[in-house]
Amino acid sequence: MHRRQFGLAALAGVSTGLGFSGIAAAAPEARTLKFGQSASLSGGQASYGKDVRDGIAAAFAAANANAASTGLRFELQTLDDGGVRSRCLQNVLNLTESGAAAIIGLTSGAGAEACLPVIEDAQIALLGTASGNMGIRSPKAGAAYHVRAGYDAEYMRMVSYAKDFGLTRVAIVTLADTSQANLQAMTLALATMNVKPALSLTIDRNATSFEGPANELLAARPDCVLFTANAAPIAKIIDHMHRAKFPGLFYATSFAGQDLIDALTAKRQSCVMSMVVPRPTAMGVSVVAQCQRDIAQVAGARMGITTLEGYIAGRTAVQASLAAHKSGSIGRSRLREVIAGLRADLGGYRVEFAGTPHGSRYVDLIAVDRYGRLVG
Repeated sequence: MHRRQFGLAALAGVSTGLGFSGIAAAAPEARTLKFGQSASLSGGQASYGKDVRDGIAAAFAAANANAASTGLRFELQTLDDGGVRSRCLQNVLNLTESGAAAIIGLTSGAGAEACLPVIEDAQIALLGTASGNMGIRSPKAGAAYHVRAGYDAEYMRMVSYAKDFGLTRVAIVTLADTSQANLQAMTLALATMNVKPALSLTIDRNATSFEGPANELLAARPDCVLFTANAAPIAKIIDHMHRAKFPGLFYATSFAGQDLIDALTAKRQSCVMSMVVPRPTAMGVSVVAQCQRDIAQVAGARMGITTLEGYIAGRTAVQASLAAHKSGSIGRSRLREVIAGLRADLGGYRVEFAGTPHGSRYVDLIAVDRYGRLVG
């Protein structure tokens, strides 16, 4: 298995490969807590996986700067899964066996769903998966804790928005390997608004060409197309339909991330996107400004919606760990208990579990104009 490991130890004299600068060495007596992550650091979703990882790394680096006073320092071990479900599963198995206190920031919703039996067997928390996948939000997924809204909340917001603008002829595009629960959530959202899909397509995220699906969409003549997929296929389909003078609108869930914004901006194209974190340009929001400052300590990292999502997951892990540490116990089971009851204000973004695995239902809709500006 091809994998890259990133130990974000920030120990004096040890290079982590992420180029942290200006971070104080932890006091010798500080306890190290290791979190494990499987992320798509290669393949078509490499930028997405890197952004999530860097956001978590920034949150951990900021916490490590205070290790002398808190007595706790954080380490992130990231394994590359290339966006492949089976590799994600194997990585999580390896991470749990190697002593990770919790699993954080998985970037494949399908992979996270496949990992649920491993998570339950290890009695470990699965925190902050960077996906709205509904398969990891069922009542059976008791160990999964979410710091962002699921696709159900995103779909309801998107469909309501489309109907408000009189766009009733809707086409749906989802990934072939995603959970059936995602399609069910979209169908429910449409049914709630009395909208029947004109066309429903599934696509292979790793396909080299998307002209076939794009032509099917054009032939169906929808008012709008709703995407739940990674950025690369969405950008290619939008480009093909844009060149064919498609007059309708495009909607994409948060899964497309910063990569879709960048891809559309490069070609002066636009779409409507749902966001499950505050806008990364909203510097008046404390958590956004803090992320901007902390991300500067991670070499090669960029500020964006996906990085901010990873940062929020990292900040949540830090808050829960510090609370567990103060109680005198910080094993897997205790950390999971603390996460389950956590209520945290990260600065303009609240994460509240307390009896529910859904820490946030925040959803915002924005239009990405052809200059990359977030409007609306």
